[in-house]
Parts: sequence; C-alpha cells; structure tokens
Amino acid sequence: MGLLEGKNALITGASKGIGRAIALRFAQQGANVGFTYLSSQELGISLQEELQSIGIKAMGFRSDAASYQAAEELIGAFIAHFGTIDVLVNNAGITRDALLMRMSEQQWDQVINTNLKSVFNLTKAAVKYFIKQRAGSIINITSVVGIKGNAGQANYAASKAGIIGFTKSVALELGSRNIRCNAIAPGFIETEMTAKLDPQQVESWKESIPLRRGGAPQEVADCAVFLASDLSSYITGQVIQVDGGMLT
Repeated sequence: MGLLEGKNALITGASKGIGRAIALRFAQQGANVGFTYLSSQELGISLQEELQSIGIKAMGFRSDAASYQAAEELIGAFIAHFGTIDVLVNNAGITRDALLMRMSEQQWDQVINTNLKSVFNLTKAAVKYFIKQRAGSIINITSVVGIKGNAGQANYAASKAGIIGFTKSVALELGSRNIRCNAIAPGFIETEMTAKLDPQQVESWKESIPLRRGGAPQEVADCAVFLASDLSSYITGQVIQVDGGMLT
C-alpha cells in the first residue's frame, strides 16, 4: 500500500521537469493525479497515459494557472472528475532572466503572474473544499533563489520569495482547520532546462555544492510525497531545502 493511497492530488505545470516527477511519484504511491499543462500539449497527453498505465485515476487539464478565472474553473473540473481534493501542489513556473536595468515590465509581470499569482489563484480556489472536509495539504514549489537571490533573476527571486511568505501566512490561517501548507525550495536540479547550459558552468556549480552533484527531479518529488502524506501530519509553515547543502 502506497503512502498516498486513495488521495486525490492536483499538480500544476506537470508536463515536464519537477512537476512531471512529482506526478509520477504520487501515482507510484497510490494517489489519483490531476495535473495541468499549457503549451506542452503532447507532453501532457503522454503523461496522462503514463500515469494511467500505473493503475491510478489520472487526468490532464489544459489550464493557465496565472488566470484567476481559469484556476476557479480548473478546481471545479478537478472536483467534478475526482470527487474531492486532498493535495494541491503549486509547481507552475517560468523564467524570464535579465539584469534589472534591462528587464522589461512584461518580463517582470509574466514571471510574477505565472509563479506567484498562480499560487494565490489555485490555493484560493481549492481552500473552500479543504475547509469543508477539514483536511488538506498544500505544497508550494519555491526555490533557493527565493531565499538567497540571484543576479539576473530579480523577477524570479521576488516571485519565489513571495511564495515563502504566502506559504507561512496560509499555514497560520488554516492550521486550525487541519489544513497544512509547506514549501519546497529546490537547489540545482538537473532537468531539460539545465541540459541546455554550458557544461563547464554546470560543473563549476556542482563543485560549490557540498554533495558535489546536482539533484534529480525525483529527489524533489520524494520530498513532496512526504509532505503530501500523513507522515508529515504535524508539519506546516515550513520551507524544506532540497539543495544538496547549497545554502548550508
């Protein structure tokens, strides 16, 4: 029996990378999984089929997490399909990197809306169902960049730092209703995005990490499984760094 047996989980931005790894780990642990994708339609369809082959109930939803109305409609569609929602993973995110002097208003707004406003949108839409059943686990994917900052990523760092403040506030507001809210702060995780970076730069980064390697998306997913499961029933308002000791 899996750690998430019988739970219904929604994961945003799950067609690839960390989100995809979380969706697969959740399914392997027995959860029924709904997930969103936006531009990567083929990857979304492929993931849905892979999840269903594990033997759980799975459904992909094409939805823009940055839209308040779309988030409301998404939660409604999820409830209609799965009946209840037990776990919400706010993972959708983008980067639009530039030094502050060169950063456009559009680059700022795109990142804040997709990374931070989406967390508000989905959490707000799901909370009424969590409150009704007096249970729920909200997991927000932030970043070590939201803790330490990063040159050329003022928009991304601000969005991820905002998620941390949001997480702690929601934990304080909803704890009395048995609703938990935690965040995961990944460090250097090797995904499709990092595969495009300069190999020498990547090796230099790895040397600065105490564990001397990048992380795997599955290692972030394992942390998400813990926070979604009853093993973490007395944990809320926390930010767990999955970073190989990068910020130690």
